Amino acid sequence: MSADGTDESSWELDPEDESGAVIAAVGRQLRMWREAGGFDRAQFGTRMGYSQELIYKIERGARIPRPEFLDKADEILGASGKIAAMKADIEKARYPKKVRDLAKLEAQAGEIGAYENAFVHGLLQTEEYARALYALRRPAYAESEVDRLVSARMARQEVLRQQPAPLLTVVQEEAVLRRPIGGRMVLRRQLEHLLQVGGQRNVEIQVMPTAVEEHAGLAGALKVMRLRNGTAVGHNEVQLVSRLITNPGEIQILDMRYGMIRAQALTPRESLTFIEKVLGET
Repeated sequence: MSADGTDESSWELDPEDESGAVIAAVGRQLRMWREAGGFDRAQFGTRMGYSQELIYKIERGARIPRPEFLDKADEILGASGKIAAMKADIEKARYPKKVRDLAKLEAQAGEIGAYENAFVHGLLQTEEYARALYALRRPAYAESEVDRLVSARMARQEVLRQQPAPLLTVVQEEAVLRRPIGGRMVLRRQLEHLLQVGGQRNVEIQVMPTAVEEHAGLAGALKVMRLRNGTAVGHNEVQLVSRLITNPGEIQILDMRYGMIRAQALTPRESLTFIEKVLGET
């Protein structure tokens, strides 16, 4: 833990996220329990093993306490489980709103189709690959925010293990498979992970070779989800914009483009062979 409070006991909070009200309430409860226990922030921080600054940020709702923080506070303040019980309240608020919303849609999907041209699709990333990606963002994220975003991305992957699991089809650009994000060994482990996940019955990975002349995805990455209730939604994320697409006409265009992209890419079997080849060259 660092003296400035940038340790791993909490996550940064997005001030525009409505879950802030929940986090603020948890912070107020922690402050009241601390004061009732006769501790000032410095004393409580010393007992907890965290900085006074971090305690202050959590109590005013600017940082989200991790579950282990609440467990330890419950023990020190003799709350008999009342503070630890607040873990359920922050569980849904611990991830950014756009991630929660996307994960909710993915959990309702019977089929998820995506074309990625810059990096490995989020549902297929290893933890170290995801961490390397977030570490490259500029302006740079605080370490605690990187932790939060990586945790959120890994949690989203639970959708592939749910029952029934959705069919996930992903088309990846060849260049993505060769770009050493995080370094050569991180890329190697990511390629190995693609081969492993690509062997699952509910996952189909295709590669779009750089040498392909006709390409329907030059307008950028796209995502189409067919929900189990019969509706379809699109999702597009680029630079500072994350947009959910519900207009039937726009979804039809995305669906048409994605179908063409899949037809132009290597087949799933050819793609796994291609990934093995790239792995051998990496």
